[in-house]
Amino acid sequence: MADAAVLENYVDGSWIRAEARETLDVPDPSTGALLARVPLSGAADVDRAVRAATKAFPAWRETPVADRARRMLALRELLERHLDELARSIVLENGKTLDEARGSVRRGIEATEFAASAPTTMQGSVLEDVARGIDTELVRQPVGVVAGITPFNFPVMIPLWMAPLAMVCGNAFILKPSERVPLTAAALARLVGEAGVPPGVFNLVHGGREAVDAILAHPGVQAVSFVGSAPTARHVYATAAANGKRVQALAGAKNHLIVMPDADLGKSVPAILSSAFGQAGERCLAGSVVVAVEPVGDALVARLAEGVRGLAVGRAGAEATRVGPVIRSDHRQRVLDWVATGEREGATVAARGSAPGAEDGYYVPPVLFDRVRPEMSIAQEEIFGPVLSVIRVRSLAEAIEVTNRSRFGNAASIFTRDGGAAREFRYRIEAGMLGVNVGVPAPAAYFPFAGWKGSFFGDLHATGRDAVEFYTRKKVVTTRWF
Repeated sequence: MADAAVLENYVDGSWIRAEARETLDVPDPSTGALLARVPLSGAADVDRAVRAATKAFPAWRETPVADRARRMLALRELLERHLDELARSIVLENGKTLDEARGSVRRGIEATEFAASAPTTMQGSVLEDVARGIDTELVRQPVGVVAGITPFNFPVMIPLWMAPLAMVCGNAFILKPSERVPLTAAALARLVGEAGVPPGVFNLVHGGREAVDAILAHPGVQAVSFVGSAPTARHVYATAAANGKRVQALAGAKNHLIVMPDADLGKSVPAILSSAFGQAGERCLAGSVVVAVEPVGDALVARLAEGVRGLAVGRAGAEATRVGPVIRSDHRQRVLDWVATGEREGATVAARGSAPGAEDGYYVPPVLFDRVRPEMSIAQEEIFGPVLSVIRVRSLAEAIEVTNRSRFGNAASIFTRDGGAAREFRYRIEAGMLGVNVGVPAPAAYFPFAGWKGSFFGDLHATGRDAVEFYTRKKVVTTRWF
């Protein structure tokens, strides 16, 4: 497909060619077929978007908050109307199954609904008579021009965590989506325009690292939201902060699932399999380590192994598929290298699923490791693929110690019928999002996505009231009238 279209940026309400001429191929992960080419925008392209956002900001900031909220409600209705279209775009360029794609769009719609509550969530406060005849009020005002840098694994949901909340708070927004999933980002930009958001308030700049670094360095960008790998999150946080920007950077994970001897395995095992192998393990809330508290290990591993061998791996759009491809051929090789590392380290392969060959797409056979030791690299490093490791321990206290040894702290879950064990888990675990008999403890959009430790760099998290705080500045006014 030498004639594959080169995508355009969306700036100041118009689609324009990037000044940068270098492009990157965008293949279908299920087949390897070329879908499009994405421009690798540079500093000049970013500057054009920042200038458009800066020009649009004053009038948008002065737009009554209720009117801004109505634009978000209009966007929400368009997202509902185009849900299947967006889901199929995700299936095509990301490799999620259709059910997974629909679910992720639904979570993005939920975030957009929350944004529409801004007339309430942006409210300040007043205290009379802080001294005799003196009153003090706190108001929230927009930050200015803000940017969102988003990953490949949730092409709709994560941009919708950011853009609607940023815009409804009165900011102008620049989206730099992953260069691996640019088609869905373009579809989102079209819907934002249809929702009546004025030109320049929302802008889309395609690209890779050069575009990211241009955003981090640009003096016109006041705040940056990022979701991605741990090394990149660290770079974004350090660079943006050094340039005086407000920044939140959501990073990697190594989520542990503790299974107690009293767990209901009939219900727990399907939840664990879905957590570990859904979306081919390419999500930051995937359960990647099971901590089995003996004597549950043998029964649990037997059931997990049976489930892994029964997972249907194939094209993302096929109805029977339960595990689709990973995003790229190089990532496929990276995951296979991790599997080989686990075998070299002495872990036991308890089950290995089947998958189409590499010539048919970027498929990885699901793998279940047993007898993994906590110090093994497969138990410590983020693999981001369909690989699940089982560590066996003697007690809940040891399970908590193993879990807390991780440098990440995104999420953790416990499977048990014991309220005392669940409370001890909730009290002791060093992670920001916890589940009790829940495999993927993703919070609703009106709560913060609250990673800890090496899973988050910043102070205010994405989504919920934290996001409202992030996208606004507080101003305190003290008044006395003579």
